[in-house]
Amino acid sequence: MDLYLDTAEVSEIREIAAWGVLSGVTTNPSLIAKAGRPLEPTIKEICAIVGGPVSAEVVSTHAPEMIAEGRRLAAIDAHVVVKLPTTVEGLKACKALASEGIRVNMTLVFSANQALLCAKAGAWCVSPFLGRLDDISWEGMELVREIAEIYQVQGLSTRILAASIRHPRHVAEVARLGAHMATMPPKVFRQLIQHPLTDAGLEAFLKDWARAGAN
Repeated sequence: MDLYLDTAEVSEIREIAAWGVLSGVTTNPSLIAKAGRPLEPTIKEICAIVGGPVSAEVVSTHAPEMIAEGRRLAAIDAHVVVKLPTTVEGLKACKALASEGIRVNMTLVFSANQALLCAKAGAWCVSPFLGRLDDISWEGMELVREIAEIYQVQGLSTRILAASIRHPRHVAEVARLGAHMATMPPKVFRQLIQHPLTDAGLEAFLKDWARAGAN
């Protein structure tokens, strides 16, 4: 499973890309606004850092405008994946852009039926939002399981990009269920490597080595 960052903060992307395990980045209008930088230069810089898929989202709500905006976003860099909302207008735009060879990430997926429609429209990937489902007492992990099973049974090539990830356990669970990608905030990404027993073990090894060197 590929690991993505969900952010538009270039400094955080550089930091975690240096680990050697980052495959891509997802952004949205809120994250771009939070970063406080112009869209196109920011996306282009992120693409250069990551060298992998970078989702850039349209802000239009009608298919003709979505298609035009999607083309502009795709022209920024070959790594750009155009992010569209899972609506009727989004499906129309997905079909048109996919027919032109532009990769599309259908976002805000909350049901297996939505994921099926997105795949039939030619989406490169779908983004089920786990945390937001958990927030309303639905099981986000069950959605990933259903989508993975449907795609496998139906022979669909659309990928699953697990989104709205809130904690490290979410990452392990979606990997177990067959998600192809998982995107998460930098805070959660850093937590993936952290464990108190690792810290304690390293501290003990170093103390033992120091004592051995002193003798």
